[in-house]
Amino acid sequence: MHNYGILESILFPPVHLNIKKLKEKLKGKTILITGASFGIGEALAYQLADIDCHLILVARTEEKLLKVKEEIENKEAKVTIFSADLREPEKVEELLNLIHQLPDGLDIFVSNAGISIKRSINDSLDRFHDFTRTMAINYFAPVQLLLSLIPILKRNKGHIINVSTVNVLLVPFPYWAAYQASKSAFDTWFRSVAPELNAMGIATSSVYLPLVKTRMILPTKAYQKLPAMSPEHVAKIICRLICTRKRKYRPWWMLPGQFASIMFRGIWETAVPAVLKKKRKGNGNV
Repeated sequence: MHNYGILESILFPPVHLNIKKLKEKLKGKTILITGASFGIGEALAYQLADIDCHLILVARTEEKLLKVKEEIENKEAKVTIFSADLREPEKVEELLNLIHQLPDGLDIFVSNAGISIKRSINDSLDRFHDFTRTMAINYFAPVQLLLSLIPILKRNKGHIINVSTVNVLLVPFPYWAAYQASKSAFDTWFRSVAPELNAMGIATSSVYLPLVKTRMILPTKAYQKLPAMSPEHVAKIICRLICTRKRKYRPWWMLPGQFASIMFRGIWETAVPAVLKKKRKGNGNV
């Protein structure tokens, strides 16, 4: 559990969660969580462990999934694990076959699996695969899943929760082209189909998150000292959305952040290239 400092406590105020209501809401329900072996997905699985529900946990690391399952099975929830790299369409189809065979179908889909890449475009000229693999997991996989799951979720008046990032609401940052493009692609797709899904009785929620203390940010040293949410905090946010079925969560400071992003975009687009040029000269690059 990541202990918050003073600034983090201000930026990420505590979430009030009605456990009794959550248990009533999820009793007998089936919840699919992708990216469930670490970080947010793992924390969410543990948050739901004391509820009489069926958790379908999906991730690449089977050994870790087995450990999560072992811990949860001593509690109330029933657990099914499925080890798969969702960048592979064949594996997605196998997962879908499993879900379609469930007698009561699916009630909630938490789309959490994702990867992040930080790399200069100059260092990406021979790495087209970075863009294809990022798009595969952050965009194509959830789309492929949902195209097949929508009829089931419609029948059960289900709920889709997309774990997204605040970056899709702000001016894009350098070095994050692959990640931001892929997350923005699914965010736009999801918001585009949401009205149709809502008309079917399917609730849709987008969770716009700032930096979260997961292993995804470990390769970026600059992030280690920045304010970041804990996965457990995010898990409570998702649980609260399950209870309220609200359409989105975003930090309280996102509105002024979006306003500044629009107002000062011109300054940003002028200043950042100058900073990057100075940095390249300092590193001995032309």
